[in-house]
Amino acid sequence: MRRGLRTSLRASGYEVEEARSGEEAVQIVGTRIADLVLLDVNMPGMGGVEACRRLRSALPAAAIIMITVRDAEDDTVEALEAGADDYITKPFRLRELLARLSAVLRRGHTENPPPAPILRAGKLELDPEHRTVKRAGKEVHLSPIEFDLLQYLMRHPDIPIEHSKLLRAIWGPEYGHELEYLRTYIRLIRRKIEEDPAKPEYIITEPWQGYRFRDPASMESPVPEAHSDAQ
Repeated sequence: MRRGLRTSLRASGYEVEEARSGEEAVQIVGTRIADLVLLDVNMPGMGGVEACRRLRSALPAAAIIMITVRDAEDDTVEALEAGADDYITKPFRLRELLARLSAVLRRGHTENPPPAPILRAGKLELDPEHRTVKRAGKEVHLSPIEFDLLQYLMRHPDIPIEHSKLLRAIWGPEYGHELEYLRTYIRLIRRKIEEDPAKPEYIITEPWQGYRFRDPASMESPVPEAHSDAQ
């Protein structure tokens, strides 16, 4: 499979560096920067998920796609929590894989727009230019996908955003039904920005619809009660 992918990807214009194990992949990225990483969950040695964690740490801006024969929800969640951007199940068609590669690379190579103003809500501060997030003045580490998702939600406050719209906005037009991606990343973001992830103040679930970003500060000022002079 590795040989076949190498041949097909090179024929499609990719420069390919091949590794036979997770340990070898980690060694390779220590000497060479990659734009994209394909990982099999069932690799020999440390395994694909652990390799994904280490590669994500070494290559924070790279796209990572996990390949597996398993299609269980727990495997998908584990891969995404390890830092994967996408997940494809064997057997797959080369055309499908190439479409996924194109989608994740397109997200990483879009032209940078003019610097946007810093977004603030409650104790959160998101800096689009430097791609940093602070909570109560302390920096919070977010993966590229987590940052993009939080930024999109903060740019559309108090508006319920449908699952499919969020998926297409963050992952690309090829997406729209991968709800587990959203559930996993929303859960990861909540762990990092919410005081109590089980009772979120910022990212609110809209049942059967999607998610909505709310500024907790807007909920703190009570609406004055109307007084009547009537006796």
